[in-house]
Amino acid sequence: MSSKAIASQTGRTWLILGATSPIARAFARHVAEAGGRVLLAGRDTQELARIAGDLTIRGAPEVLALPFDAADMGSHAGFASAVKEAAPAGSLDIYLGFGVMPEQTDMEADPALALSCIAGNYSGAVSVLLHLAPHLEAGHQGRVVVVGSVAGDRGRLKNHIYGSAKAGLATFAAGLRNRLNRSGVTVTTVKPGFLDTGMTWGLPGIFLAAAPEDAARAMLKAALKGKEVVYVPFFWELIMLIIKSVPEKIFKKLAI
Repeated sequence: MSSKAIASQTGRTWLILGATSPIARAFARHVAEAGGRVLLAGRDTQELARIAGDLTIRGAPEVLALPFDAADMGSHAGFASAVKEAAPAGSLDIYLGFGVMPEQTDMEADPALALSCIAGNYSGAVSVLLHLAPHLEAGHQGRVVVVGSVAGDRGRLKNHIYGSAKAGLATFAAGLRNRLNRSGVTVTTVKPGFLDTGMTWGLPGIFLAAAPEDAARAMLKAALKGKEVVYVPFFWELIMLIIKSVPEKIFKKLAI
């Protein structure tokens, strides 16, 4: 889809955390086509360079790549300093889209893997956002997009470890929203349903999977409107309302 309906991002710098994922790439493309600067952050620096070339062709006035590892929380202070140098206070917006989703059965068999899932979806996000929050507050404006998941709305048999990390992320984002609101910064929590990406490819029970381009566009438009919590695609809000309304004594017997 075209980015014509997206407001100009000229003068804005979007930090894309987890930039090599399909949905993050799509989000960065929309920003680039709207004239925004882009800071790509991720572990695969060679892939970041390839993405940067594509974004430059699409209209981004400048694209920088920064090495970033969500699980290496000891490096986040230095990373935040690099972001501050690249994006002056008042110009920074953030898209946090990294995450990992190992198989539930594998995590049940290996608690260390479960903890790495929590670090990759929750702890790393809390760490980097806490390091960046003072810079956002100093600028008194900005947008933060935190990508969670509908999996965080209720603990299910088949993915409750991943879901618990996303639930924690949603609660943290709500508190961060209250904090940053006092400085004129908005925080949008996005809860995607199934997206057509490598993370969901081949998994049983996947239906109505949204294309990354469409989902990213909806996320950016929601952030620019200052929305607080959005489901992508929108109909997942109704689906999750139904799932959350099932009594626990019935829900715990369901194989979902």
